[in-house]
Amino acid sequence: MKIRSLDYKWLVAIVFVSGLFMDIMDSTIVNVALPTLGREFHASTTTLEWVITAYLLSLAVWIPASGWVGDRFGTKRVFLFALAMFSLGSALCGIAWSIDSLIFFRVLQGVGGGMMTPVGTAMLFRAFPPHERATASAVLVIPTAIAPTVGPILGGWLIDHASWRWIFYINPPVGILGFIFALLVLKEHQEKSVGSFDIPGFFLGAIGLPLTLFALSQGPTSGWTSTKVWGTGVAGVAFLIAMVVVELKKREPMLALRLFSDRMFRNGNLVVFAIFGAMMGLLFLLPLFLQDLLGLSAFESGLTTFPQAMGMAAVAQVSSRIYPRVGPRRMIIASMVMITIVSSLFLLVGLHTSLWWIRGLMLLRGMAMGIGMVPMQAATYATISQADTGRASALFSTNRQVAASVGVAVMATVLVDRVQSHVATAVQGVTGQAAIQAATQHATLMGYHDAFLASALVALLGIGAAFLIRDSDAAASMRRIEPATAPAGSTANGREPSRGADLVGVGEHD
Repeated sequence: MKIRSLDYKWLVAIVFVSGLFMDIMDSTIVNVALPTLGREFHASTTTLEWVITAYLLSLAVWIPASGWVGDRFGTKRVFLFALAMFSLGSALCGIAWSIDSLIFFRVLQGVGGGMMTPVGTAMLFRAFPPHERATASAVLVIPTAIAPTVGPILGGWLIDHASWRWIFYINPPVGILGFIFALLVLKEHQEKSVGSFDIPGFFLGAIGLPLTLFALSQGPTSGWTSTKVWGTGVAGVAFLIAMVVVELKKREPMLALRLFSDRMFRNGNLVVFAIFGAMMGLLFLLPLFLQDLLGLSAFESGLTTFPQAMGMAAVAQVSSRIYPRVGPRRMIIASMVMITIVSSLFLLVGLHTSLWWIRGLMLLRGMAMGIGMVPMQAATYATISQADTGRASALFSTNRQVAASVGVAVMATVLVDRVQSHVATAVQGVTGQAAIQAATQHATLMGYHDAFLASALVALLGIGAAFLIRDSDAAASMRRIEPATAPAGSTANGREPSRGADLVGVGEHD
């Protein structure tokens, strides 16, 4: 079958999924290589943290700017640049000769990764008309669900059987193929009126957001009262406040914060913050629990967490089909309730719990997230115009990145604090090496239970946010056009159908 025989929207989906999968997987695949990198480059733990942090900070700089850049220079051109930069950065990481060179090349990777996701999201939602946004969201769930769990599995296998360099070398071939495919099939899209580049907003955001994320990433290990953490945290928040003030006054800001005045977009992003904070927080905790406390290898740990991706991918397609009938409000509420319950069940996991029980919980958790992810993404963009899609995707991606960082920071802080507290209490008056070791192990388990509870509480906050969703606000994304009844004027170019379209399941549930 010829490529051009596919609808353009599916060509966009193929291009975007290939890039997004690499980008998200890279955020987790490097984690399992840190011990190996420390031995090879004789690097301290503090230095090794920058292999992860440098990439995240680079993302934080370029994600907010991506909306304007894509609208000004064209989404095809910018996406190709981002894909090329990410692939080049990956290749350079693979040939790194020192820990400093690796950290620098990770920054280059982040330039590509920071632009790839929001620009690709804008392309996807422009290609799919509003009534097909649920289908587009189901496409997004695939890399979002699978990539974070495939990373540790693939990374562990490559490190054990090849070399740590191959965790980077696997990206360029995929990137090159994706680049050629995108070059051939994508259409250029530029907005006519984007204004001049918002230099004050860019620099305030480029300083404030990385400083804030840096403080969040360092707080659990360095201590929240350390000068490094509270100093960068306070400075970061100050810069972000200044950015908000500047952006609200500018006619054409880098971050279109005015979009948050849109009720659907604002409430959708609140749900996004809760669901991604809960998801990435537990994905941070569970591998530590499985490897440090239960003694599993990185590969075995990855296999145990992978069922979450299976559950999300399996349910996403069903979720996209029932979305027009059920609506986002009830689906998101049900999703967040299920996530809260399943996350709470991790409090029953002990030192001798069967791995199949844990895998079952991860499968259920993935299914719960699959129910909510599709309506969350489809509804959030329901009231966003074509012209604002690029800026909206930049805001959405920034929110998701901050949510993941906050989720990990909260879980790590609770884990470190509660483990220390439980261990200090447990070893009091205990004598004998074996007894102390047993008491410490049990106390550590209790600390993990407290952190698992924190994950459930984050999801619980998402239930409150879900009740703010109104199906009537998402009506444009819930229209289902039947071939026999579709109005003659409707098209597949992103324009909304006329009022003659068959509206299914559009109602108000307050």
